[in-house]
Amino acid sequence: MWIKNSALLLIVVVLFSSCDKKRVFDEYKSVGNSWDKDTIVNFHLPELDSTKRYDLFVTLRANDDYKYNNLYLIVALELPNGFTKVDTLEYQMAEPDGTLLGDGFSKIKESKLYYKENVRFRSTYKVHIKQAVREGDKIPGVKALDGITEVGFRIEKKE
Repeated sequence: MWIKNSALLLIVVVLFSSCDKKRVFDEYKSVGNSWDKDTIVNFHLPELDSTKRYDLFVTLRANDDYKYNNLYLIVALELPNGFTKVDTLEYQMAEPDGTLLGDGFSKIKESKLYYKENVRFRSTYKVHIKQAVREGDKIPGVKALDGITEVGFRIEKKE
């Protein structure tokens, strides 16, 4: 019985690891049960092959407590020389009926959101991600964005 279970576990691990050959960097950071508007999630990227190109993604884990249709992010890519490229991004997070988009079989859905494609790195970079969700025409942002539990950053090899 133990040998059968071990063999099954090995097969599952091999299948999942072989499906992700493009992954170069994939890291998540917890923000608790809600993402505060003043919390900046930071990632220090590894040094990558400067002759290759990469696609970059913001990844999120969210649950049904997320009550908005869209998500607004401010993503800053800090270059080695200190220059920072800042982008304000909008992503659809739910269907019009409120059903949360993303992958997953439980209450938690994982979303892989395109950030940049065909990027070449020359050294080590840093990424800073902040939520910028607002309700309607209100100027101050949503103080605590319920339902976002983890924020991640992913780099994949360009094929």
